[in-house]
Amino acid sequence: MTDGASPRPVRLGIVGLGYIGTTVGGQFHRHPDATVEAICDLDADRLERVGREFDVPGDRRYAEYPAMLAAAPLDAVLIGTPHTLHHEQVVAALERDCHVYCDKPLTTDLGRARDLVERVERSDRTVMVGYQRHLQTAFRTAHERFVDREPTWLTASITQDWIDDSQGTWRLEPDLSGGGFLYDTGSHVLDGALWTTGLEPVSVAASMDFHDDDRRVDRRAHLDVEFANGASGTFSFHGDAPSVREHIHLWDAEGAVYLEGTQWGSRTVREIDPDAGEYIPYVDPRGERSRADAFLESIEAGSEPPATVRDALRVTALTEAAYEAARTGDRVAIGPSATSLDGDG
Repeated sequence: MTDGASPRPVRLGIVGLGYIGTTVGGQFHRHPDATVEAICDLDADRLERVGREFDVPGDRRYAEYPAMLAAAPLDAVLIGTPHTLHHEQVVAALERDCHVYCDKPLTTDLGRARDLVERVERSDRTVMVGYQRHLQTAFRTAHERFVDREPTWLTASITQDWIDDSQGTWRLEPDLSGGGFLYDTGSHVLDGALWTTGLEPVSVAASMDFHDDDRRVDRRAHLDVEFANGASGTFSFHGDAPSVREHIHLWDAEGAVYLEGTQWGSRTVREIDPDAGEYIPYVDPRGERSRADAFLESIEAGSEPPATVRDALRVTALTEAAYEAARTGDRVAIGPSATSLDGDG
């Protein structure tokens, strides 16, 4: 946030004024180190309402994001649009030399995910992906456990009344969503498990129940994943359950760590010792940073954001392989080329 001796607020443009655009956008609006300079959405009523809420004048409310990027003085862009639009919008923001906060998933296409990693790593811009479990104390505590330990087995699941919640929205339109429950809420769980453990998936078998006749929008998904270190894991995603409950259980040779929670609050963490005793580990009492805090701090420090495009690439590789496995009935390999780029390793 420093372009010289005097800091100034980061000037932010928001593309998409749905839940993410207004919730995370609200964090930026209230933040002393940021100002919402411009907003963009196809819905004129939403533009007017959010414009008033975020104090954005009428001449900086846009129906098309290229017009916003061309005209508004921006340092950063928040992308909260449907999943399949992310790639082109992140590229456009980077080409305007903007930092980017992009909602998850980064993309719904492996080739485009790899392209974004290459672009970001050639750039000096900060690009943070909206996997907020990287900021939650429970997940960060579990992440520290596996810095020097090898996970051996994991189970993870989440339930939600997602089908009913998504009626009448783009989430049930696969050309915009890229898939179903796995690509939406399920993406958080895949990321949480992969980032926390550092495991690299090498193959997946999957079964899915689909909401649509074209078998593109899954309502339930079950994944059996093998990892490079010999560990294995099972993931279950139930998108037509009555309520939200999440469970991620991560085992190693010395016991386990359990991450659990309901609805959308922060998760709890418990550790299991070799004799099946349970205890709550020490957690930092200073609380959790907001997504706006983390993004702005990364820009100011020039440091890696909590959730990177590399993290998102791993999730996309596993997700795309899982859809292929469910449709073909075969176990699908996730080769090193899926998540490594030319020159890696």
